[in-house]
Amino acid sequence: MTNWKKKLHYWTQREILAYSKRAYKYIKKLMQIKKYDVTHAFFGIPSGAIAYLFKKEIPYVVSLRGSDVPGFNKRFSLQYVFLKPIIKKIWSEASAVISNSAGLKQLALKTSPNQEIGIIYNGVDINKFKPIEEKNNEIFTILCVARLIERKGIDYLINAIPLVLEKQRDVRLILVGEGNLENELKKLCKDLDLEEYVLFKGRVEHDDLPDLYSSSDVFVLPSKNEGMSNTVLEAMASGLPIITTDTGGTQELIKDNGIVVHVEDSKTIASAILHLADDYSLCKTMGTISRKIADGLSWKKVAENYLEIYKKVTG
Repeated sequence: MTNWKKKLHYWTQREILAYSKRAYKYIKKLMQIKKYDVTHAFFGIPSGAIAYLFKKEIPYVVSLRGSDVPGFNKRFSLQYVFLKPIIKKIWSEASAVISNSAGLKQLALKTSPNQEIGIIYNGVDINKFKPIEEKNNEIFTILCVARLIERKGIDYLINAIPLVLEKQRDVRLILVGEGNLENELKKLCKDLDLEEYVLFKGRVEHDDLPDLYSSSDVFVLPSKNEGMSNTVLEAMASGLPIITTDTGGTQELIKDNGIVVHVEDSKTIASAILHLADDYSLCKTMGTISRKIADGLSWKKVAENYLEIYKKVTG
């Protein structure tokens, strides 16, 4: 994969068409070898469209993930106008439509109000991601694992750090991820004189993430929109309190295990960070609750939920 494709973090229309063509041919080849009971399409577009083409031979299930739902991503506003009738047809012909959050389900119902949509949250590897007993951090460590793209709202998190530093100097922010805003965000840190307090880790191998999570004190995801964040689930399994925004499905995971702040609001992010930085006991309590919630979202339990769907579909 070329470097410029790595930095895009999304497929072009040409790449989507190329993928769809290859997938269609490959499915036809597979069907000649073996009989299948159900097709499970993750993302209504393009995967659901491909499954739809084989609906006479194989019933299909569609999992809605986020950007495949009209209205989720402003970047696709024009495409949604043309794709909406196709998307509604794909959903209506599916044997089951599953959303990864209640928030995404409500957004999908704006496109197709009478569509029956179930909810199955994303899962997390609770054996790979787990808490450590004691951290002994001299510096309060804020972790954010996310693509460095506009939708993730990382600039609002960075702009919150000077507000935090006014009252608490022993803090640091670790940013894990890459994206087309990386240079812009680094410049923002330089302009705010935050280079001593913000560490850009870039891309980190998934096997190396557990240590980063478990050694941090709080996880922050300041997204402008989010379906259901896998990184929040990983942070919860690692026993971290969560700070996230009041948008999308991720906020549904926050009970007594974190703080929900306003979208695009550095002040409320800073206030939440300071609240936790000043109360180690609260951090620990919230982290324990995070882990308990994550235990109920293990991949085993998620797989069991999907298996029930398959049984109903194949009847």
